[in-house]
Amino acid sequence: MMKTFFSRLGLLLLTVAVLVGWVWLPWFGALALALLLALWLLLPGPGTQARSVAAVGIATLTQRLGASAVIVVGIAGVVGVLVALLAMAEGYAQTLRQSGSEDTAIVLRGASAAEVASVLSREEVVQIAQAPGIARNAKGEPMASAETVVAANLPILEAPDEDGSAQVRGVGDAAFDVRDKLKIIEGRKFTPGLRELIIGKGTLRQFAGMQVGRTLRLGSENWTIVGVFASGDAMESELWADANVVNDSYKRGSGRNSVFVRLTSKDAYKDFKAALEANPQLKVDVSTTLDFFAKQSEQMTKLLRIIGIVVGSIMAVGAVFGALNTMFAAVATRAREIATLRAIGFRGLPVVVAVMLETMLLAAIGGLIGGALAWAIFNGFSASTMAANSVGKLSFELRVSPQLLWEGLKWALAIGFIGGLFPAVRAATQPVTAALREL
Repeated sequence: MMKTFFSRLGLLLLTVAVLVGWVWLPWFGALALALLLALWLLLPGPGTQARSVAAVGIATLTQRLGASAVIVVGIAGVVGVLVALLAMAEGYAQTLRQSGSEDTAIVLRGASAAEVASVLSREEVVQIAQAPGIARNAKGEPMASAETVVAANLPILEAPDEDGSAQVRGVGDAAFDVRDKLKIIEGRKFTPGLRELIIGKGTLRQFAGMQVGRTLRLGSENWTIVGVFASGDAMESELWADANVVNDSYKRGSGRNSVFVRLTSKDAYKDFKAALEANPQLKVDVSTTLDFFAKQSEQMTKLLRIIGIVVGSIMAVGAVFGALNTMFAAVATRAREIATLRAIGFRGLPVVVAVMLETMLLAAIGGLIGGALAWAIFNGFSASTMAANSVGKLSFELRVSPQLLWEGLKWALAIGFIGGLFPAVRAATQPVTAALREL
């Protein structure tokens, strides 16, 4: 009994150690392990024995199609759901990361976590625009965009009777210099001094009545949509208007929430930040837009990844039990065959490797199918959520990256490893005489 206890404990510890190492293993590490295994299988002795036993088991998979399908379908479901949920986190983070760069910066009131919590006076905005390191446009004007951010309730596209929060950004001409990726794709820019809006193309997927020429009720006044813009980042979920008109409509005075600047180069950021921090009349926080938007995405990205891993883990437990039942049944039907091989000189290790290869093959097929389905269905799928530390919904696209597909395949192989290890060890350690008596 003690021997059995310690052997099972050792097997459990081995399983845990392998899984922990597998989690951190990069793709090239897995490729190296696969090459080493292939070389071992080509060597005479145990490798040849394992190859022979595995060939017989794999050749009979078609005779056990229903049982094999349980493993493949179960693992494909786990991988598909896991990759889809992680793609949501990846797409959300990617959208916010694309909103920033190292040669642009954002200035907020000191200790402000987001634009909506920041207030800068007109005098502070003027001093920020005079700081060194800011690029200038063709007219010689500093590329510094003082902006106001407010919230507006608009009817949701899927449920017009319900309202959702949208972010309205008040800007000036400098905003188009700072964000050179932004392009008007329909209509025209708003006219300064008028209640006109240009909307990001992401708002078209979120809210009803967002066509050019339509009138929106923002606050207590009517605004006309005159254009649609694309920028490939989080700004596509916003509505833009003249900053002075937005401030007047929402009674914000002459202040602004933030100042975005384009720097002469990414190397100019240190001097720009140092000049603002050394100014005793300013109490501001300065960061590159790349760092700012990356921090904005951290909380939501972590939450989405946690949800994905938890859901995937719950489903993985079911897939593991399915694999265990299938492989134990497969080993039981081949008990005499395996016992006969061991009786004529086959060792236990080749038997373990052979059964594991069979299970890992089915797991890999399931992982590839699940990853392919997730990519085909969800890659580029449009979604929206409440942006972290923001006042409006953020539209983004799910992104199934090669790294996510690799993570899904790793999960599939891990499930296959657990599901095949215990049946494989049983097949290799079962007494030969007992196995030969089984039907």
